[in-house]
Amino acid sequence: MYHPRVADASESPPRVLVAEDDRVTRELVGGLLRGHGFAVELYETASPIAERVTRGDVDLVILDVVLPGMNGLQACRLIKSVAGDGFVPVILVTSKSDTESRVEGLRIGADDYVVKPFDERELLARVNAMLRIKRGHDEVVRAKRRLEELAVRDELTGLFNFRYLHSRIHEEFKRAQRHREPLACAMVDVDHFKRVNDGHGHDVGDALLVEVAERLKGALRETDVVTRYGGDEFLVMLPSTHFSGAITVAERIWDAVRSRPVRAMAGRDRVELNATISMGLALFPSRDVGSSKDLLRAADQALYQAKREGRDRICVFQHQGYIYRPVR
Repeated sequence: MYHPRVADASESPPRVLVAEDDRVTRELVGGLLRGHGFAVELYETASPIAERVTRGDVDLVILDVVLPGMNGLQACRLIKSVAGDGFVPVILVTSKSDTESRVEGLRIGADDYVVKPFDERELLARVNAMLRIKRGHDEVVRAKRRLEELAVRDELTGLFNFRYLHSRIHEEFKRAQRHREPLACAMVDVDHFKRVNDGHGHDVGDALLVEVAERLKGALRETDVVTRYGGDEFLVMLPSTHFSGAITVAERIWDAVRSRPVRAMAGRDRVELNATISMGLALFPSRDVGSSKDLLRAADQALYQAKREGRDRICVFQHQGYIYRPVR
């Protein structure tokens, strides 16, 4: 799979691969490009080129059409196929009389060509033109990635957001049903959060949410997913996790949040908050949980019960009426 290099002005010089079987021409092109600040890799044949492109960090490929083994047209077709959505421009080098190769090369995806014997200024101009096009493409890719990230990330905490949650929990629930695997879900609420906002201001409240989010992430396994559900609530998904495993993770989360004070600035004053959380835990498979909506509803009901019983504890929906509070 091709991993596109998204160029940036602050990054290393553009990397150009050159496949040319004539040693004199190969060294001439390599020296010319290096002299103008490019990072250059030279090859006698086209065979290694496609594999090299798949490893990424390639900005441009220059291919002689006539090469031993795999010719330039075949290599161009292969490069374009492995690049996928990425863009690696290809310049073909042909003879003046080889119109057929130029037409065929452009038809299969080559981006430009230069004719032998070439003028050095023309080659540099075409290389720079292709790199400008690539930079424009890469800027679009970066902007698209930023938009995609903003669509699924909470701006304050950096966690996945409500939109991502509903898509992901539906997928996880369907997978659990299909493979007959357990799925646990924990709703987390920061205790007395309104008091913090009212007493110290929203900046301190935001700082508390950010720190709680970090502690949640630090307490989870790689396979677990934590999202900001909204306000002062978070939701944790624990794929392939049975009751005992879910309790273990929930205890770890509960302890991580309350283990040490949260420090924040209220104007010029430093404040310390002893944060605690209430958690509602629900599991699939279990009675009354037949969909991802049921699972969320069960976790929410368990959270409500934990708060009603005094907060700073874990309530498990599967055990109706049972409030579980870890012992330090």
